[in-house]
Amino acid sequence: MTDKTQTSTEFTPTRRSVLQTGGAMFAALGMVPLVAGTNPALAQDAEWDKTFPKSQTVEHEKVTFLNRYGITLTGDLYLPQDRSGQLPAIAVAGPFGAVKEQSSGLYAQIMAERGYVTLAFDPSYTGESGGQPRNVASPDINTEDFSAAVDYLGLHSSVDRERIGIIGICGFAGMALNAVAADKRVKAVATTSMYDMTRVMSRGYNDSTTPEQRAEALEKMSLQRWVDAENGTPAMAGGLPDSLEGVDAPFMRRYFEYYKTPRGFHKNSVNSTTGWTATTPLSFMNMPILQYIKEISPRPTLIIAGENAHSRYFSEDAYKAAAEPKELLIISGADHVDLYDQVNVIPFDKLESFFGDNLKA
Repeated sequence: MTDKTQTSTEFTPTRRSVLQTGGAMFAALGMVPLVAGTNPALAQDAEWDKTFPKSQTVEHEKVTFLNRYGITLTGDLYLPQDRSGQLPAIAVAGPFGAVKEQSSGLYAQIMAERGYVTLAFDPSYTGESGGQPRNVASPDINTEDFSAAVDYLGLHSSVDRERIGIIGICGFAGMALNAVAADKRVKAVATTSMYDMTRVMSRGYNDSTTPEQRAEALEKMSLQRWVDAENGTPAMAGGLPDSLEGVDAPFMRRYFEYYKTPRGFHKNSVNSTTGWTATTPLSFMNMPILQYIKEISPRPTLIIAGENAHSRYFSEDAYKAAAEPKELLIISGADHVDLYDQVNVIPFDKLESFFGDNLKA
């Protein structure tokens, strides 16, 4: 691959479903996430509970596995029905505050249709995965979650452990890059609609947070720790509003229309329900996760972003910081949330060829 930026064929917005439109992640300028999940429902329910239709050519099963911190993670494993021998595999997670029944599961199922064993998982402390308290994120532990998924895939009888890749979506794209920089077992990584959660929480959107605002946010969260300790339970930051009244920012409206409508709503999703803990940003604000992105090389990196995405600069800056081989793919006319679930917009052919080229036997 080269460092040449590529642009896909422009898509037509009228092809979207009437229910397919946007969602939200957190109030970055205020340094407090807007979204959160519920307590885990660990029952291994066979009922199809995804936000996308079930494929007729893919086998699905719910699985559990441990991360390095002893937290039990729950995932959806997808396998091609027509398979033989050991196959390449891909671990998938994201967006930040979403669950495996949403975008990551859609990616996993479609890539399984294309011949891969795939694992979409709930990050620690969210969805059906374990960890207490609920609805908290960690740049360290959530990076580890990807490596734990690689542990699981590498032990599966249908997987060739020498051919494992990762897809990270939105806020988990940054964690995916961080994981691959350290975990040399992963042979290729792709991201879509990337967020660097440590950057946006510490600096705000477009790095607009002033030093004074940062100090004020840290002081507020530091004092909140005493309140939480006294109460014995963490305060929640609050989730997306229940309506779009008074919401003017286009990207916030798109988040709402994904997470709070039938298009993408899921009862386990942090973004669809009650909000992260109020102190969640603390560990992100002093821990830049992309510091070692060059160490992904010589393994290949594919970074995909929408032309009109408010988050596009994260992808462009990560691409500049990464070492070869790398590729930046800008999808003409697409916004950030289009790459969550718009199957006519997400470049699955490109993802298939990227992993096909780089997870060869």
